[in-house]
Amino acid sequence: MDETERCDSPEAQTETEEDLNPYHVSRRQFEEAIPFIDEIRTYEGLADVIFTPERSVSVSLPVTMDDGRFEVFRGYRVLHDHSRGPGKGGIRYHPSVGLDEVTALATWMTWKCALLGIPFGGAKGGVACDPRIMSRSEKKRITRRFIASLGDSIGPHTDIPAPDVYTDAATMAWVYDTYDMMHPGHNNLPVVTGKPLDLGGSLGRASATAQGAVYVAQRFLDLMGIPGLIDMNGSRVAIQGFGNAGRNAAEILAKAGAQIVAVSDSRGGIAAADGLDVHGVGAHKDETGSVTGFPGAKPLESREVLEVPCDILIPAALENQITTANAGRIDAKLVVEAANGPTSPLADQILCSRGIPVLPDILANAGGVVVSYFEWVQNLDNEQWPEHEVQEKLKAKMYRATDEVVAKRISLIEQLPRYQEMWREARPDDGELPTPTLRTAAYVNAIGRVTQATILRGIWP
Repeated sequence: MDETERCDSPEAQTETEEDLNPYHVSRRQFEEAIPFIDEIRTYEGLADVIFTPERSVSVSLPVTMDDGRFEVFRGYRVLHDHSRGPGKGGIRYHPSVGLDEVTALATWMTWKCALLGIPFGGAKGGVACDPRIMSRSEKKRITRRFIASLGDSIGPHTDIPAPDVYTDAATMAWVYDTYDMMHPGHNNLPVVTGKPLDLGGSLGRASATAQGAVYVAQRFLDLMGIPGLIDMNGSRVAIQGFGNAGRNAAEILAKAGAQIVAVSDSRGGIAAADGLDVHGVGAHKDETGSVTGFPGAKPLESREVLEVPCDILIPAALENQITTANAGRIDAKLVVEAANGPTSPLADQILCSRGIPVLPDILANAGGVVVSYFEWVQNLDNEQWPEHEVQEKLKAKMYRATDEVVAKRISLIEQLPRYQEMWREARPDDGELPTPTLRTAAYVNAIGRVTQATILRGIWP
């Protein structure tokens, strides 16, 4: 990346001083884009209307466990925005799930859908539980209780769930069946996406998040170029997270000729300077439950994989993995965010100051929601598209969005003096605007589209 496009580095800050609350992070990212969006200044208070979630649901979920005892779990579903269409967003099962996290994820989904030009708003759901220590029948009972408790908060034309962390196609089958039992006599297949193929799922959905990230990375390299990194063939890749997104990304990239030099999951990581046998690692995880202990690989802590020297770093786990505590030690030429919110705002600026581009989550991991949209359309029409058609449509959308983000960043940098002047007049005590990153550009495009939809629709009643 050209030296003139680097950012000013933020002052050094310890991780304990950095605010990593996901909702606060989402607000800061939003506010960093607002000065570059002329339309949002048309109406006073419009920014708050756009950022504030429309509906937040919190439910108690009493569940009978396998040993006969009762346990109460907490579930959440947030609809952030419906100005461009029904809510869309995954359901995650994880001990850290809380209202702030789910609200942030719903907000990011709004921007993601707008950026990719698909007619959804953002939503998200989750249950605070640890699926790693629960049986399949316990997870099924939690799922059914959660969907029954949400009632008509979800629906094919109001709010459409999908898989997320520790949920999968089987979970979505239970979501569909529960909703269908409660709403007989209708085509309820579009109520949830990421379903098994035999229940209206789409070909290409399981690998869509990873495939979309690869499309975005390749398109970015085609457009901008990075010295010593032309394409995936021969590139050295480190991946944090070996779930759906990370594992599929490893397999897709290995097939394209990349060397996967490190991977990790929640229990730890492994590295091999000459590249890992991806299929062997996958088989080892299927057998043991973790990538750790893979024969011949160097053991790592889960977060150590982020600091392994590589060409492309793919965080594909949870939020706030790259922070001020480790951003200075990232040794990659390109970061591709397959996870939601893996990089904190201050870490973003550190990476930018070091000349390391970050392909932001609302662009890089949007392949999942794009193919979820395709599944929804197929369900509405009672059709199933061939996989080559799904891939062609996915590639076109990911390429177009990448083109728009790159063009927007170039435009914002060219117009930075004008925006700086307006910022000084409006906020004279707040210092200079930071140099726009690729994330800023993505947010400007996305928030601008939601702003336009909100203005055109107006506030009802």
